Amino acid sequence: MPYRLSTAMADFIARTLSFSSDAPDFNDQRRAYSRMCEAFTPARPEGLEVRDFTLAGVPVRSYRPHLLSPEHPAPCVVYLHGGGWVVGDLDSHDFLTAALAADLNAVVIAVDYRLAPEHPFPAGFGDCLAVWHAVQIQAQRLDIDPRRVAIAGDSAGGNLAAAVCLALRDAGDRQPVGQALIYPALGGADNLPSRTECADAPMLSTAELAFYDQLYMKEGERSSYAMPLQATDFRGLAPAFIAVAQFDPLRDDGVCYERALREAGVTTEFDAGPGLVHGSLRAKGLAPEVDDLYRRLVSALLGFIRSPL
Repeated sequence: MPYRLSTAMADFIARTLSFSSDAPDFNDQRRAYSRMCEAFTPARPEGLEVRDFTLAGVPVRSYRPHLLSPEHPAPCVVYLHGGGWVVGDLDSHDFLTAALAADLNAVVIAVDYRLAPEHPFPAGFGDCLAVWHAVQIQAQRLDIDPRRVAIAGDSAGGNLAAAVCLALRDAGDRQPVGQALIYPALGGADNLPSRTECADAPMLSTAELAFYDQLYMKEGERSSYAMPLQATDFRGLAPAFIAVAQFDPLRDDGVCYERALREAGVTTEFDAGPGLVHGSLRAKGLAPEVDDLYRRLVSALLGFIRSPL
């Protein structure tokens, strides 16, 4: 079906797809994805201290703005990258995590969780949860305010961020101050309208979505930590900013999750992503509609991590 895209969005899609690899080897696909990411990664904003280390044995990258007050612990966003649980790393989303640190004037911690198919669920989820706990436990050493930590992620990273919130709630642990989920994969039903309406959408098709799901999850997997829409109780979860893309088979995952949270009494903000496709945050600075999404994401995260009254 036709998708009504701006010229800037169409150009972004064409350039992105020019890096695609049909190689069956996942390492070849990861190298192609890395080349694409590098082509869209600008120089980092000035005034950031960037450091790679490990938390709970998981590689992470910390971005700390120089403008942070030395007198008070910093707010923080734990960021979980997308990539279908199969591709992506600390470099793939540097374009976004560095920008968020500068624009939020907050520490951003990006997580290099283990990838499928070598490490299917629950490996990556377990890594993200372990890093979350380590940030809380080591907050003083990291000079972070543990009461002002949000979690965010795009696509598969949005899945992982939602799953971390569910696991913390189920364990009786403190929630993030907010969760920002960008075109998240949440385990929606195969008969959701967006699966058909956007079956051949650019950047992610319904068939590709099923392929990534199969690599990450065992057949018949019903855990809400793998598929957050399978949860039976959505009460007590962190306030949520949920953004979807209009032309994306995953669109209705976000629609359904926002409704489930709102009906359970969770404060939500929803962004319908008009004119957007899956993965389009990478067009930040190239397409006005993406810049609009980025501004709304920054605004939502600022609302989450602002100083408590």
